[in-house]
Amino acid sequence: MARQIIFYGDYFIDFYKDLDDKVKDKVKYVLELIKQVDRVPEKFLAPMTGYDGLFEVRVEYQSNIYRIFCCFDQGQLVVLFNGFQKKTQKTPKDEIDRAMKLKDKYFNSKK
Repeated sequence: MARQIIFYGDYFIDFYKDLDDKVKDKVKYVLELIKQVDRVPEKFLAPMTGYDGLFEVRVEYQSNIYRIFCCFDQGQLVVLFNGFQKKTQKTPKDEIDRAMKLKDKYFNSKK
């Protein structure tokens, strides 16, 4: 059963708009993979340890690394939040905090 991907707010779109075309193609490829593959390799989608229910979509193009935060809703629905280009080994805390706030806002808006 295919997953569905939705965007919460304009956070992902704002990030995506500014990407170079080749990177956009790679992002589309990874999102397609997430939609269709039953067990997505951790290279492309991994849980954020210590952050309840938060996942990161991992996109690499040439020597650049991009991350898009997301969560699952009702099993097959993937909700995308903010994305950023990773400049260091560690994921910036403010990006994680932002994603957690968006995740909380998303689930609160559904109540």
